[in-house]
Amino acid sequence: MTDQPYEGQQYQQGYDPYWQQPQPQQQAWPGQQQGYEDPQAAQQYTQQWQGQTWETQVQAPVAPAADPSYLPQQGYAQPVAPVAPAPETPASSGYGPASLGGNTRVTDAQRARLEGRSPIIEPGMQPAALTALLGLLLAGTAAVGSYALLVPLVLLQAVTAAGWFRLNGMWPARQGIALAFLGALVADAALLASDHAPSAILGTLGVWVLLSLVLQLRSHADADTRMYGLMATVASAALAIIASGYLAAAADAVTVGAASVAVAVLARALPLPTPASVVVSLLAAAGAGIAVGGMTDLGSEGALLGAGAGVCALIGHRVASYDYPSRFVHFTAGVALPLAAAAPAVYLLGRALG
Repeated sequence: MTDQPYEGQQYQQGYDPYWQQPQPQQQAWPGQQQGYEDPQAAQQYTQQWQGQTWETQVQAPVAPAADPSYLPQQGYAQPVAPVAPAPETPASSGYGPASLGGNTRVTDAQRARLEGRSPIIEPGMQPAALTALLGLLLAGTAAVGSYALLVPLVLLQAVTAAGWFRLNGMWPARQGIALAFLGALVADAALLASDHAPSAILGTLGVWVLLSLVLQLRSHADADTRMYGLMATVASAALAIIASGYLAAAADAVTVGAASVAVAVLARALPLPTPASVVVSLLAAAGAGIAVGGMTDLGSEGALLGAGAGVCALIGHRVASYDYPSRFVHFTAGVALPLAAAAPAVYLLGRALG
């Protein structure tokens, strides 16, 4: 009976039962090449490692290398070329460095805030020209009749409703714009049906405030968002409905007031310092009131009406210039707010002077 080597002797004598063939005393570890004088012998003793590891201790995981080029080269792996760093983005391009989350471009408003510039950006000459054109249309159609005046008035109310929501940063807000514009149309219809009674404006305004409140209470947004939407909707509807004052006012007052607003806005857009521009604008509005008033029954009293309409127009112009407005704001709110804000003055001063 042949004595079988016990477990300790098996590995001392170089015998390994997990190899397919008995190996010599000097064995090669996996991945390590062993030199042989005879190539056939090297091919004969090249075997696959089929045994399981005898390691009984848990080893700590090896942290991945920061640069693959520093990994040790082994016989079964090809060396990895180092990755070249990404080129830096020029600072003057307006974008930050590349990142996984993406980078957004710095807007003009954000850049102005960082630089400490004023948040007031005036619409400029092109919106002022559109305001003047719309004002002259109101002045001309008022002399023709109420239904002729209704055409530019509806356009003014539509632009007012859209521009106010965009000025407050709420876009798209189709429901709010439609609600405000619908209130303006209801006010126009009520004025025509009631023979230009001013109570039609107040009644429509009260109903639309209540309607806006009910719609916002049905919203599923948070409390702050609902309050912000309620205030924007009420203000937009109020401005669009108040613009109906042109339809309630006397024809001569509309002619003088709208023409004065047109001249005042054009003078305000001139490249002058702000204090000088305001003074020139008010003087131009008063002068336009005298000139146009001389063509109507108001006469020289048109200067007071023109100056009052000019003050309200400058307030609307100032509101449309606030908080870094966009180009769309300039061509909606910047065009409509001077005329919409002047409507109450045209109605009240027209009744007082007439």
